[in-house]
Amino acid sequence: MLNCVSVFSGQDQVLHQHMVECVEKVKTDFSPLIRQGKDLSVAYEGVHGGADSPFVGILRNALQRVDRVRCVFHDSTETRRILGEIRMVHLDNQVLGPLFTDETLEFLPVPDHIGMMSNDRLLEQLDRIVATYREHAHALVRGVPMTTVLAEMYGKQQGCSRGRGGSMHLFDQGTNFYGGNAIVGGGLPLAVGLALADHMRGDDIVTACFFGEGAVAEGEFHESLNLAALWELPVLFVCENNLYAMGTALARSESETNIQRKAACYRLTAETIDGMDVVAVEAAARRAVHAVRESGKPHFLECRTYRLRAHSMFDAQLYRDKAEVEAWRQKEPIVRFQGWLEENHMIHADDLTRIEAEVAAEVAEAVAFSESGNWEPLEDLTRFTYAEKGA
Repeated sequence: MLNCVSVFSGQDQVLHQHMVECVEKVKTDFSPLIRQGKDLSVAYEGVHGGADSPFVGILRNALQRVDRVRCVFHDSTETRRILGEIRMVHLDNQVLGPLFTDETLEFLPVPDHIGMMSNDRLLEQLDRIVATYREHAHALVRGVPMTTVLAEMYGKQQGCSRGRGGSMHLFDQGTNFYGGNAIVGGGLPLAVGLALADHMRGDDIVTACFFGEGAVAEGEFHESLNLAALWELPVLFVCENNLYAMGTALARSESETNIQRKAACYRLTAETIDGMDVVAVEAAARRAVHAVRESGKPHFLECRTYRLRAHSMFDAQLYRDKAEVEAWRQKEPIVRFQGWLEENHMIHADDLTRIEAEVAAEVAEAVAFSESGNWEPLEDLTRFTYAEKGA
């Protein structure tokens, strides 16, 4: 069962009886007003002593968090819809090259999401994101427009990498999204380098680095964690452990399968969380980003999740049993998150209808934008091999 109050708590030690009472009010007496979008903190003033009452501030904070979790659900739904569209156009040969998507990892950029969509920011605009070749959700949540993400998949000049990177190399300087990386573990030393530069300049910036458990077998993993801990660099390492590195089960490649324990060996704070529980990921991310920002030292999160789809569009999945996949499908995180939202009166049928309509319109716009885009001119194909003057 998901932890109902953790979304509202901020830091765990702040949660107290007043918050519990306010949350219960939100869940029961005021649920019709939530659906209508009213300012419940104003309505609550008459219940507990006017605008100066501490209850009002607590409730207003809780309502902001309701908005945030709705945004998480909206963006997860949006990402799933656009990835489904990408798979379709890939089968239609409009998107070429390798394609790596999934159904379970759309919400794992939550550490990034809470910075972009909430008044209670964790990852700020200047903070940095480094991701894997399965980076579509990270880019969208970070704020890279869906239009330019899809145009990049189409190979068009309007893409975020001018059509030169494709699915595995999304990049956007304006949002400090330092890309997908086709090399397994390739983003780890990049993240450490970015954090080192910020540390040397004295900038208050956090770098969040996402990678899969397959990267643990690479030398970059150990080198990066060692240097980040040794030099006390502000990096949040997020391992998306889906149990299979391509087609190789973790136990077949690693003598020690506890990744959190591996990270802890480098004397940095490391924890393991249920990567299929959106609320647990949010709460852990909140603690971790706060710890990195306050201490300037690295932090490690292992999100234990599962890849419900094939590794790529060309993966026959002969390495795992269908019954195993179906067992994990019962824990499907976005459906589970939707059920939790409905159970706690934070989303309703008309909200779901509205979100689906909004997402469908956004995807249709992105497809039209991409299909009408231009190819990179032939004479420009050698650009960006070297730095340009004035760049």
